[in-house]
Amino acid sequence: METFVLNLLAATLRVATPLLLAALGEMLIERSGVLNLGIEGTMFFGAFVGFVVADHTGSLWLGFWAAVLSGVAAGVLMAFFSVSLGVNQHVSGLGITLLLGGMALFAFRLLYGGRSVPPSIEPFPQLSLFEGVPVLGVLFRQYLFTYIAFLVLVPLAWWLMYHTSFGLNVRAVGENPEAADAAGVDVFRIRYIALAIGGGLIAAGGAFLSLAQLGSFTHGVVSGRGWVALALVIFGNWDPLRVMVGSLIFGGTFALQLRLQAMGLNLPVPYETFLALPYLVTIAALIIAGRNATYPAALLKPYKRE
Repeated sequence: METFVLNLLAATLRVATPLLLAALGEMLIERSGVLNLGIEGTMFFGAFVGFVVADHTGSLWLGFWAAVLSGVAAGVLMAFFSVSLGVNQHVSGLGITLLLGGMALFAFRLLYGGRSVPPSIEPFPQLSLFEGVPVLGVLFRQYLFTYIAFLVLVPLAWWLMYHTSFGLNVRAVGENPEAADAAGVDVFRIRYIALAIGGGLIAAGGAFLSLAQLGSFTHGVVSGRGWVALALVIFGNWDPLRVMVGSLIFGGTFALQLRLQAMGLNLPVPYETFLALPYLVTIAALIIAGRNATYPAALLKPYKRE
């Protein structure tokens, strides 16, 4: 039982990592007043670019940074439509998801054909901070990105959002862009920066899946994690620490259903029930937390300077 719990906790951290990366990026974007429904496509495209570059160059790190740059480009594209042109954010975001998803699948078929077995690479190794130490050796055997996401990015995002002038400007633009503009804040610049940084984090979440957790790229590599990350932002009420808690809840539920399936329990329920469990928990948590959510006042509202 102790081994089961330890492995479950360790798996929870790994499963939560891509969700946390994507949710932190989306949180920053939405704090600036833009809803980025291109998150699913950006994660998928980041996973694709990272895998292809790593596979063709032999460098996992080159693949990772290429994925991040692809996410930055996707964020800038979203900014062009939603910020510069003032296009409906729902339409532009969904359009980007369809565009990036289609591009990735088309390019993947051109590069690898219709293989029955997906191509694979040697993924990033797991690191242990307490090798050989009971309990801690199992719990803290994680990928480098997991340590960075939980121990670096979450505190950094919290400090950046609440204790820097940039964070103040982002929150001001997301709440009242007119007042922020009158105070001398460049609304368009702040939103462009937020979308670029957020896009890079979202793509990093996708790259984690193909370069670390799976070591391969498939059509279902993201499997709706982008939409889950979108829900986690609302669940966390646009706060980095609460977003982290939400990612752990989903990660724990997802890891639990995988282990219950692996145990081969003879339960009178179809296996699809286990697959749906994490998403059902996410919906339930979203319903409960969404009732008291404090949305950025300018979210979904394009700003046109008079």
